[in-house]
Amino acid sequence: MTHNLINEGPKIALFEPDIPQNTAAIIRTCACLGTKLEIIEPCGFLLSDKRFKRVVMDYMEKKDIKFYQNFNDFLKSKKNQRIILMTTKASISYLDFKFNKNDTIIFGRESAGVPGDIHKLIKNRLKIPMKNNKRSLNIASSVAIILAESLKQTNLL
Repeated sequence: MTHNLINEGPKIALFEPDIPQNTAAIIRTCACLGTKLEIIEPCGFLLSDKRFKRVVMDYMEKKDIKFYQNFNDFLKSKKNQRIILMTTKASISYLDFKFNKNDTIIFGRESAGVPGDIHKLIKNRLKIPMKNNKRSLNIASSVAIILAESLKQTNLL
């Protein structure tokens, strides 16, 4: 990366990502916007995967990504911090929500979201409204939309 990360600002977390190209695209988005990325393992691929490397290019620096062995480790690290779950099952639009600088915005697996017990555990659940009852956007596109909005609201973009 060619710039310093924002020390305080919204963070993006990926719960057990399973598509290497999407994770790589999200790493690039976070790098370009100066946002910390957190990955809750296990990943459904290796970081040496050629599909991952092709998309991430030279944007990945492991020091700018925090890895958690599991969701419990992630949750323990977030004491007194607000976690926001992006989910198609939410009733509140991200457009009607006030983001804070220290929020962590979590996105579920591309193939399955987050398990029901985690879904129930997170109080703040938001969605991106869709036209014509479409199911969902690509996760990389969703991250870009939500990250841009949260940075705009917190005056960091």
